[in-house]
Amino acid sequence: MIDHVRDLASVREATERLLDAAASLDNAAVAEPSRLPGWTRGHVLAHIARNADALVNVLQGRPMYADGATRDADIERDAPRPLAEQLADIRATGERFQAVGAEPADWDRTVELRNGVTDRAARVPFRRWVEVALHHVDLGIGYELEDLPEEFVTREIEFLADRWSGRPEVPPVTLHLGHHENPPTWKTGGDEGTPVVLAGTGAELLGWLSGRGDAGAHLAVLSGDGLPDLPPL
Repeated sequence: MIDHVRDLASVREATERLLDAAASLDNAAVAEPSRLPGWTRGHVLAHIARNADALVNVLQGRPMYADGATRDADIERDAPRPLAEQLADIRATGERFQAVGAEPADWDRTVELRNGVTDRAARVPFRRWVEVALHHVDLGIGYELEDLPEEFVTREIEFLADRWSGRPEVPPVTLHLGHHENPPTWKTGGDEGTPVVLAGTGAELLGWLSGRGDAGAHLAVLSGDGLPDLPPL
């Protein structure tokens, strides 16, 4: 069962962890490339802040972003800022998100995100946790997929497995967490092609599903034609 209050607490913890880690950087490091193609660390930090604003919009019934071009322009505008401004922005926007999350609301209502995607309001705090935690990894400053909380990893594997389900360009895939007997298992992919069974750690499975880390290069292929390629998220 989704517990938005507990997820809001996890978002706060993840945000503090990111802020503490990023405080060790300097302005030159912020301008260096992140692990996301075409983005500096400044782009990642700016996106984290602007995403908090966007999810406040979602919770308050407004469009997440005015449009895609505005979203991209805001990130480009804010990416070159000094480290102190970046961190202050993330802290301030994070606090606004927490304040809106603490307001009385119907958490079972349906909200709209980008590109017509809808979800329950109660899932929005977890979506914010995903943004903070995975983009912390994307900064490339010593926080890795293996460092993510176990609960987060299993929930994000489930979320992404569902996201890739029904995609015709992906064969039927069964994911096994670990190599022991009767492991936790998820299904993903479409209905066509040779079925594939993959096994690995939570970090390895999440890396493949999210296109991060070694992108699943160390997953064991228990059956099938090898590790399938996934389209970009």
